[in-house]
Amino acid sequence: MAGAGSPSYLIGVIHVVHHPAYVTEAPARSTYRWGKNGAIRDLLVAEGERIAWHLPEPMPAAWLEATHDPDYVAEVLTAQVPHAKERRIGFPVTPVVATRAAAVPGGTYLAALLAMAHGFAANTAGGSHHALPDTGAGYCVFNDLAVAAIRLVEEGRVDRVLIVDVDVHQGDGTAVLTAGRPEIATYSIHAEKNFPARKARSTLDVPLADRIGDADYLATLEQTLVPLLDDMRPQLILYQAGVDPFGGDRLGRLDLTLAGLVARERLVARLARERGVPVACTVGGGYGDDVMAIARRHVHAILTLGEVLAEQEAGAFGAGDR
Repeated sequence: MAGAGSPSYLIGVIHVVHHPAYVTEAPARSTYRWGKNGAIRDLLVAEGERIAWHLPEPMPAAWLEATHDPDYVAEVLTAQVPHAKERRIGFPVTPVVATRAAAVPGGTYLAALLAMAHGFAANTAGGSHHALPDTGAGYCVFNDLAVAAIRLVEEGRVDRVLIVDVDVHQGDGTAVLTAGRPEIATYSIHAEKNFPARKARSTLDVPLADRIGDADYLATLEQTLVPLLDDMRPQLILYQAGVDPFGGDRLGRLDLTLAGLVARERLVARLARERGVPVACTVGGGYGDDVMAIARRHVHAILTLGEVLAEQEAGAFGAGDR
C-alpha cells in the first residue's frame, strides 16, 4: 500500500474535524438551513472527552483545481460566481460562503488522514456530492468527497478509495468528477425519483422506489455494497452519511426511522470493520424546519460509526491493503 502505517487507535475516542467557518449566517435568498453544522458541533461538544477535536486547513486552490475547472475555482474563491451558477447552487456565494467552501474539502481531507491513522474520523460538514466540474448545484459549492479522494490518490497516500453515498439524492457530481479514475469507485443508494432529475453513472447505482422502509433498505444496502467492497478491496471509505432517507425529511422520498438510520451506520461500520477498512464520514443531507432534530440524526450517525469502529484494537485496520 502507498500511505499511512499501522493505526494506533485510542479505544472510545472519536476523532472529529470542525472549522469555525462551517458555522455562518445564512446569505440572502438562501433556503438552506445554515445552523445545522453549529448544532452538530454543540451536540458533539456535550459528549466531552469522548471527542477529539481537529482543526483543518482550507483546501489549497491547486487541489481544488485538480478536481474542478480552474475558472470556477477562481469564481468561488473571489466570490464572483455568476448569478446563473448561484441559482443552481441555491444561494449567493459571498466572501463568507467562499471561505467556508474552501474549508469544507480541507476538513474531509483531514478526516480521511485521521481515519487512516485511527480507524474512523468524521467531518462536521461536507458531503457536497452535487458539485460538478464547472459549477455547484443543490446546495453544494465544491465537491469535498471528490477533491479529497483525488488528492489522497495523487499524493500516493492510498491506491484505492471507495466513496459510499447513502444520501437520499444520487451523488451525481461525485460520479462525474471521479469518472475515468480506476483508483476511485463510487457507490450511490438513493431515491430513484428524487433530485437530480438527470442522473450520472456511478460505479454502482442503487435506485430505490419511494417510501422504502428500514428492512428493505438495509437488505438492499448489504446485498449491493458487499460485492463492491470485496471486488475493489478499498484502502479507505469516504462515507457520505446523509440522514435525508429519514421518513420525515423535507426533501426525502424514503421512509427510514431513526432506528433504521442507526442500523444503517452499524451495517456500514461492520462491513468496513470486517475488512479492516478505515472510514471517514461526512454529514451530507438532512432537511426540515427542526434544525436540532436534524443535527441529532447526524450526531447519531457519527457516534454510532465511532462506537462500532472503536471496538477495534490497535492495528486492526489496514486489511484492505492486501
